[in-house]
Amino acid sequence: MKCEELLKAMNSYVDGELEPAFCEEFEKHLAGCNPCQVVVDNIRKTITLYKAGQPYEIPLEFRDKLHQTLKERWKSRHAGESSNP
Repeated sequence: MKCEELLKAMNSYVDGELEPAFCEEFEKHLAGCNPCQVVVDNIRKTITLYKAGQPYEIPLEFRDKLHQTLKERWKSRHAGESSNP
């Protein structure tokens, strides 16, 4: 199995929806591929944090900067588009 194949099947693996034979191949690749181990570990941690349901308060200064950056990028990507169809 190649990393690209593993990444395509990642969600199904984490959700426990893969066939046992494919899981075996997946886990064999994972055992020898540190970058893929990191990806799987991060996904698992993200799911665990999400399920825990603990909100994380973003500092006000960071939130304001994020909003401003998003507005600027939106405007630059959509400059010249008409809002009237």
